[in-house]
Parts: sequence; structure tokens; C-alpha cells
Amino acid sequence: MFCYIFLIISVLLIIKPTINALFLSELGAEKLSVAYVLVALTAVLSSLFYTRILVKFELNHIIKTTLTTSIVVLVALGSLLKLGLMNTYLLFFFYIWVAIYAVLSASQFWVLANLVFNVRDAKRLFGFIGSGAILGGIIGGYLTSIFAPLLGNAVMIFIAAVLLIGCFPLLRFIWKLRVNKLDELQQKKRISLTDGHPYTLIKKSRHLTYMALTVAVGVLVAKLVDYLFSDFAAKSIEDPEELSAFLAFWFSTFNLLSLAVQLFLTQRIVGIWGVGFSLLLLPLGILFGAVFFLIIPELSAIVAIKAMDGVLKQSINKSASELLALPLPFELKNRTKSFIDVVVDSIATGFAGLLLIFFVIGLNLGTTSITLLIIGLVLVWIFFVAVLRKEYYTTFKKNLENVTTKATNTSIAKVKNVSVVEGMKSVFSSGTEEQILFMLNKLMEINDRRFSEDVLKLLDHPSLKVKAAAMRNLYFLNSTAMVANISELLGYNEEELTLATFEYLLLHSDQNEAYIFDQFLDSDNSLTRDTALYCLARESAGNITLKSRHDLIGRLEKRLAQKGSPANPLVLKTIGASGHPQYYPVIMEALEDKDDSLKQAAIVAAGFSMRPIFINKLLHLLPHKAMRPFVITALNNYGPGVLPILVSHVKTRTVTLEICRFVPLVIKSFMSKEAVYSLFQLFDDVDLSIRLEVVRALSDIRKERPTLQFNRFKIVAKIFEECKLYHQTLSAMHTQIIISYRNRKKSGANIDSEERDARASLLELLERRLDSGLERIFKLLGLKYVQEDVQNAYLGLLSPKEESRNKAIEFLDNLLTGNLKQKLLPIIEEATMDFSSEEAIQKIKHTIPSEMECFEQLLNVPDVNLRLAVIYLIGKQKDLRFKPLLEKLVTDDNPKIKDFAIKALGDINPS
Repeated sequence: MFCYIFLIISVLLIIKPTINALFLSELGAEKLSVAYVLVALTAVLSSLFYTRILVKFELNHIIKTTLTTSIVVLVALGSLLKLGLMNTYLLFFFYIWVAIYAVLSASQFWVLANLVFNVRDAKRLFGFIGSGAILGGIIGGYLTSIFAPLLGNAVMIFIAAVLLIGCFPLLRFIWKLRVNKLDELQQKKRISLTDGHPYTLIKKSRHLTYMALTVAVGVLVAKLVDYLFSDFAAKSIEDPEELSAFLAFWFSTFNLLSLAVQLFLTQRIVGIWGVGFSLLLLPLGILFGAVFFLIIPELSAIVAIKAMDGVLKQSINKSASELLALPLPFELKNRTKSFIDVVVDSIATGFAGLLLIFFVIGLNLGTTSITLLIIGLVLVWIFFVAVLRKEYYTTFKKNLENVTTKATNTSIAKVKNVSVVEGMKSVFSSGTEEQILFMLNKLMEINDRRFSEDVLKLLDHPSLKVKAAAMRNLYFLNSTAMVANISELLGYNEEELTLATFEYLLLHSDQNEAYIFDQFLDSDNSLTRDTALYCLARESAGNITLKSRHDLIGRLEKRLAQKGSPANPLVLKTIGASGHPQYYPVIMEALEDKDDSLKQAAIVAAGFSMRPIFINKLLHLLPHKAMRPFVITALNNYGPGVLPILVSHVKTRTVTLEICRFVPLVIKSFMSKEAVYSLFQLFDDVDLSIRLEVVRALSDIRKERPTLQFNRFKIVAKIFEECKLYHQTLSAMHTQIIISYRNRKKSGANIDSEERDARASLLELLERRLDSGLERIFKLLGLKYVQEDVQNAYLGLLSPKEESRNKAIEFLDNLLTGNLKQKLLPIIEEATMDFSSEEAIQKIKHTIPSEMECFEQLLNVPDVNLRLAVIYLIGKQKDLRFKPLLEKLVTDDNPKIKDFAIKALGDINPS
């Protein structure tokens, strides 16, 4: 992976200065304004297109296609340069293509990296792998600066094409070594695409809004600086090869200086002076450079400004920005990062182009005006940084208040007057247990070594939870010094702490021979031995070297062969994490065990394995209330790839109806757009109880993820379907109510008590069906309108107070429009009526079917309980008119329906 990203970025640093030089030499810097606008439009459109492609096709094929296309484009470019056939349109095309290549190649690489590495490996290795990109940027640029004047731009383009060809064997090796061993479910889980609407999320968060605005202004300033740099460079150096060398040299130098600042200065500056000051360094540097350029308008001054942007942006500014985003929830950052990095960046680039078109082409203003514009925008940038810094402390304070039961004014006040780093350190030293755990979880997101000493001290904290969280952080901080009190930490015999300690020990045991991991695998203490084996299975997932070094398979085989020591929860989890199917029958057997603790561990192990063979077995455990949370978590661990399988099980009824009714609960747990799509697929299920669970799940998702988009046309169509079904049920119920009312008017002796009870049971079923139908309708309305308002209206309708019911009807009268209002209001009004009184029965206005029509209608409903109730009532009525209805049912596929029909026929014809 290191070599792959090295080649990708090396190619970028060869072709970018070359294309820029050709563009500037042939068209001039004034055309950059148009290029910026075109790049912005193309970037936004291509990102939308690429997201759809990523869903439909395998990543391997997408990357190969991208590489092949890039090589073809480079060969075509080199050939055109050799033949001297370049023109304006081709220059624009290649300039835009290089910009898209820069975004697309990096994006594809990190998607591939997420597929190759699990979360734990990713956190540990991405820093090292990312250094390959930095090295590629340095080497590629310097190669161009040296060889472009000697060999020419065309040859450099061909060299870039050859380097890209080298990516194919690397990709093939990576795919064969790591990705091919993952099944489809594991691959889909690791390639997680963001869902929801990032724009809405950003708009709802002041913190994110100011972050996006700060990024936008920063990009805007950077593009204007780039224009000045390119303009002066093109005017000073007319030869395209010399210009390529000049641009490449400075691009690489900026990368080299950025690396040096990142290694030797960033932590000290951000740690000592704080995030606020660190974020101000970049705009202040550009501001002073711009003022200096106004005084001395030379190329050297422009290079200094460009250096400020190129060096500080990827070092101090980047680290400070990561810390500034720390108080935000991890999921929120994930869902908005790509939008800010691509869309906000592209919009700012396009806006920079429009500004340049207006000032340079429209008003024909010179570099002085552009410099003044940069100074003005930098002042705006500084303002946003100041506001963002305040917003950080506000968010930080709210987080600390939310995670502690007793948030004191003192602890909050201390945070206000120190840097972000010092604020985190103060929480580690004097915060409550909840605050420390919260901050340790946040630290896991950035893996900043400045906190190593503070985290080490937390190993002496009285809370075992804090000790365990501290050990997990030390695992990722890659501290060079081994923790001294390993034996003490293992002595607590607490599973989470022991596991975290072993994970750390397994990673760092080569630094201290006194702590060889195998000694714990061979320990006389069974808990220590089994926990160490479980840790080895987790850490060696996808790591063949680690598995063979500690003989995972042999040790697991030996452990399972121990007659006097059966498989316990730790061993089951070890099997699940190991990824070795030959041991899965042990998990299967434990899923049938009567011991709840073993069964729960087997469920967890099945989730770890992510193997399809366990899905059906897990589904069969859903009806068991004690096991349900574990089953949902395990199935959720399979990732979004399991959703089509769950939908298929319900549609084909490969599991019982009882199990099917719990599947929407599992799908809901994903809280994603894929979950919404899957639930809509189940909405047409013939079983109304499944429909109700589907609508409840959709409603819960809407409540938790309000930014997810729901297809409103589908929702309205479903509401109309529910209205039609409600009307049918209501008509049937009214028929039974009227007949019951007539029977009450007759002499009690003429009506058999069994018939009366049977009709009462049918009425009760119909009433429950109406209640469920009304709930489904209002849950669906909550997907279209403001959920809280619709819920309040629904509760108002159910209120025993007439005033509350009238207010709810009035609110809905104002809310609903068109056909929806026409269909729903009559239903809502009738739903509030009490049909126990004669007066209410007389008010029924719509056409009521006859009892024969009512029975025919209900017997065609795919509801077994309702059909059984109708058959039972017909039998108790002993009316020969209904005999043909029963005769049709004696051949029904459902054995219960068949038996009830035969018995009812016997009641009608006692002979």
C-alpha cells in the first residue's frame, strides 16, 4: 500500500506541474479563472457519478478502469506533445483531467485501504502508509524539476504513464493477499458510503457551519494565491520545460518543508500555543506575505506567499483543524468530511474562478487589485477562525456536561482559558470518570502522541473502565516504552481490561523479551490463557504472519480437544474472530445450548465471523426476548450486505411469521439509507403486523436520522393504500356492529350465546386491526410532515377528552392538502366516534356491505386469525346461506383454515 500511494502521488507531481506549465505558456494565467470554474463543476458532477459507480461495481474493476483510462490519457497527451498538436480545448481538457485525477486517485486509494485493513489496523498503519504519499510528492516533483529541461515535457508524461503501469501488479498483489480472503458481506461492510444529506447536517450544526465556511474562505484565498504565483511564474519563465521544472521544484520543496514542519514543529506549536493560534498562522502568514508583495511586487514575494499556503496547510493547519473537530460526534464528522473536502472545496474553487473572471477579464484589473482582494478575504478568514474557536469551547463544554452526572462550574471554567490540548489534559487529570472516558474515546480518533504521558498516568486511576480505555489508547499511540505494570493490570481478572492489556502486549512484546506473549498463551490460569488466545485471534485477523508466529490454529485445536474443559464464552468468541470455518460447528452447537451465557457468546461469535451460515440460526433466536439484543447486534455486525438477505427471508417466508415480524427491528438498527430502502421493500407484505413493524422502524429511523431522504411519492402512495384498507376494515366492522345492534334489539333468547361471543371476538379483532391501521397511517404521515407535530395529533385523537380530539382534527385539517386531506379526514373523524351508542350507529353515512359481502371480503384477507374468527362465527350462526363460503375453504392450503371450515360445515349441517 505504501508503494502504491507512492506511485500514484509521484505521477501526480510529474503531470501536475507539466500540465500547469503547458497551460500557462500557451494560454496565459488569465485563462486560469475559466479553468477553476470548469474544474469545480466537473469535480462536483464526477463525485456524484463516482458514488453511484462505487455502489454498482466492484472496487477492483473501478480502480483498474481508472488506471487504464489514466494511462491512455497520458499516452495520448505525450503523443500530442511530441506531434505538436495541442490546442486550447485540449489544454483545458488535460488541465481539468489532472485536477480530477488528483481527487479521484487519492479517494480510490483510501477506499481500498479501508477494504484491506480493519479498523484497528487502519488506525495503527495509516500514518505510515500516508508517508508514502508525502515521499511520492517529494520524489515526483524533484524528478520533474531535474529531467523536464533535459528530456522535455512529452517524455515526462510517458514516464508518468510507465509509473502508473507499475500500479497494476501492486493492486493485483494487494487484492490477492488481503481482499480475496474477505467474503461479500465483509467487503460491503468495509466499503461504507456516507448517507444522509451532509448539507443539512452542516446547516444544523453551528460548529460544522463555521468549519465549512473557514475551509471555503481558505480555499478561495489559496486559489487566488495560486493565480498570482502562476501568473508571475509564467511571465518570468517563458519556456514550457523550464516552467515545468520551476513549478515541480517548488511543489516538491513545499512538500518537503511541510513534512519537516509536521515532524519537528507542529506538535510543539499546537500543544503550546493552542489550536486557535495555530489556525491563525496560515492566514496571518499569507496576510504578511500579501502586504510584503504590495511593497515589493517580485516573484520571490509570491513564492513566499505560496510557501505559506503549501507548507502550513498540510502540517500545522491540518493538525489544528483535526483537534478543532474533536468535540463533534465521530459519525457526524464521517458523514460531512467528504462533502466539505470535495463539494465545499469545489464550490470555493469555482467562486474563485468567477471572482477572477470579474476582476481580471471583466474589469481588467492587475495583480495589485487581486492582492488587495486576498488581504480582504484573509481578514474574513481570521474572523471565521475566531468564531470557530469560540464555537469549539461551546461544543466542548456541552459534551462534558452531557457525559457527566454532576458537571461542576469549576471543571467547565477551567477549559475556557486554556488551549484545546491543555483542556483535554485537564480532563484527564481532574475530570470525572464519565468525562475521562469520553475524552479517551475522542483521543482514539486522532491518536496524538502528545497525550502519551497523560494516558499512562490513567493506568493508576481507580476505575477499571478508565484503565481499559487508557490501554486501548496506548495501543494506538504506539508508545516506544513498554508499560511497566502489566502483571498488575492482568491481576484484576476483569475481561475488558485483560483483553485491552493483551492487545497492547501483543503489539509491543518484541520491545521487551520479559513479556513474550506466548507465556500468557501457555499460562496455568485458564482465564489468562483463554483471554490471550481470544486476543490473538482478534489481532491476527487478516495477518497470516502473526497467526503462524503464535500458532493460532494449533493452539485453538489443542484448546478444543481438552476434555475436562469445554468451550466457554471466550473460546466461542475466539472461534468467531479466528475466521476458520472448520471450528464453526462448535458455535452452531452453542447456539442450541440451554446455558444463556454460552448462547449469548455464541451469538456474539457468529457476529464476529460474519459468515452467512449463521444468519438463519440467528434469526430463529429473535423471538427470545433475552437473546434479541445480542442477535440484533450480531446481525448489525455483518454490515449492510446482510440487508438483502434479511429482506429475502421475509419475502420468501423461509422463516416463521413470528420471526418475520422481528426482522424490521434488525433492519432498523442499521439507521441508514440502505435500511430505509430495505424496509420499503417489505412494506407491501400481506401480513399487516409486519407492515406495522416496518412503519414503526421507518418512523424511528426518521427520528434518529432526520437528514435521511424518504421518497415522498412512495409515502403518499402507501398512505392511500392504508386508507383503502382502513375503509374496508371499517365497513366490515360497521356491518358487524349493526348486526350486533339489531340482535340486541331482539329478544335475548333468540340469539345463541356462542354466536354472540363469536361476533364479539370478531369485532375485537376488527377493532385491533383498525387501531393498527390508524397507527400505520400516522407513522407514514410522520415521514412526510414534521414528525413531532403528527405524533401530537395522533395522541390527541386517542385522547378520551373530546376537546383534545377536536383540536387534533382541526390541526390535521390545516396540515393536510389535496387528495390526502380528502381521503384522510373522513377516516380520522370516524376513528374518534364511539359506536357503543345507538346515536353513533345511526350516524354511519357510507355504504355498509351486507353480511355476506362482509364475510366474503374478510375471508379474502391474508390474516389467518381474522379468517378463523369469521369461519367460527359462520359455524355458530348455523345459516345455510354461508355454506358456499365454507365449501371453498375445505381445500385451503392452511391446515388450520381447512379444519375450522370442516368443523363449521358440520355445525351448519349437524346430520
